[in-house]
Amino acid sequence: MHERVPAWLLAVVAMLSVQVGAAVSIQLFDDVGVAGSAWLRLTLSAIVLIVLVRPRYWQWSLADLRAPILLGVVSAGMALCFLAALDRLPLGTVVAIEFLGPLTVAALNSRSRRALAWPLLALLGVLLLTEPWRAQVDLIGIAWALAAAVGWGLYIIVTQRVGDQFDGLFGLSVSIPVAALVTAVVGVPQAWGHLTIEVLLIALGAAILLPLIPWTLEFLALRRLTKAAFGTLMALEPAFAVVIGAVLLSQAAGVLDVVGIGCVMAAGIAAERTGHRDRDQPDLESPIT
Repeated sequence: MHERVPAWLLAVVAMLSVQVGAAVSIQLFDDVGVAGSAWLRLTLSAIVLIVLVRPRYWQWSLADLRAPILLGVVSAGMALCFLAALDRLPLGTVVAIEFLGPLTVAALNSRSRRALAWPLLALLGVLLLTEPWRAQVDLIGIAWALAAAVGWGLYIIVTQRVGDQFDGLFGLSVSIPVAALVTAVVGVPQAWGHLTIEVLLIALGAAILLPLIPWTLEFLALRRLTKAAFGTLMALEPAFAVVIGAVLLSQAAGVLDVVGIGCVMAAGIAAERTGHRDRDQPDLESPIT
């Protein structure tokens, strides 16, 4: 059924879910910490996914599981770094910096020089949205956001490989439990002794919004888009972050924010219109060999 839904729409819904989920996750920081929040969301997502997909792990060899396990490790690192940055910086700023990851993927995988115009236009929009020349510098927060950017770029590359290798959502049924186990190392100590019914309910809502819905939709979208198109389409993410920040976190948007939103939307739409991929043909530009 998802094949009838345009790939760009899957990505847009995923981005909206990410930003709302990020806003909800902030409510957990005081109770279970940043790492505890990441661990709770990933663990609850893993439980839901395993129940729905019912994977038979014994049917795959270790060679088969290599890519989804790597995706789980990358996803865990991306989630931890993103939330750590979100604890120190505004949502829009974090997402804009994090976007440098998919932007780099888009630039490195562009098939023509003309295609490089779309990442450049998106970068202009990101700069207008964040106005880095006016913001106070939090070097630790920026470092976490840059680390999340690296994770996001790797996530796009590895997710497409896993999506090509596994049918349905079986790949995610491996990667998300792995991500939950990785974050448990730092998340369990923070969350231990603070798990109330209220915290678990908030965490469940956050888990559905981020990562369950968006990672599933991105997983499906990456089967039908090139990494260049998907990476540039993710330029819409900072725009959504600004909107969600204004609605849920009372972060006002100015004139430059509106202009920036227009730039990233134009770049995302242009990239999507020329970025569909044929799954029967290998992605020869993939950095993974």
